[in-house]
Amino acid sequence: MEYGSIEREVRIDATPEVVYEVISSPEHLREWWPDDAELDPVPGATGAITFGDPTAPDATIVPLTVVEADPPRRFAFRWAYDEGPPTETNSFLVTFDLVPSGDGTLLRFEETGFRERGWEAAVLEEAYLDHVRGWDLFLPRLVTYANRLVTRP
Repeated sequence: MEYGSIEREVRIDATPEVVYEVISSPEHLREWWPDDAELDPVPGATGAITFGDPTAPDATIVPLTVVEADPPRRFAFRWAYDEGPPTETNSFLVTFDLVPSGDGTLLRFEETGFRERGWEAAVLEEAYLDHVRGWDLFLPRLVTYANRLVTRP
C-alpha cells in the first residue's frame, strides 16, 4: 500500500461560496471537524485546532498555518508540526479544491506529507491509517453540515 497521500472527492449541495466558508472559518470548522478552532483564513496566518475540551489538560492542540486562501476555489493549510514554521518535512498539507457542479460543489480533498516526515515504516503506516480514519469520519460530517446550511423548508 502507498502511504503518500489521502484523496477524496465529495459532492455537496451548496455553492462553492458556502463550502469555502465551511472549510475556512473557525465557527463553521467547529461544527464538523475539531472541537475548537482559532485561525484567520489568510495566507501565512497561524492558528490551532483542538480536539477534546479546550480547557481540559488532555485536549490535543494542533498548530496550523494557512498556505493558500483563494475564495471560493481553494483553501490549503499545513498542520501537525512540532515547531514552526511548517515545512514539507515537518507537517501535513491539506488542500480543498472547490469546483462548481450544477447547483452544488465538487470538493476535492487531498492530504500529503506522510512520507516526507522521515518516519520508519510502522510509524508512517499508523499515522497514515489514523488520518484515513479521521477523514473518513470528518468529510461526511462536512457534507452533512454544508448541506444543512442550504436546506430549504
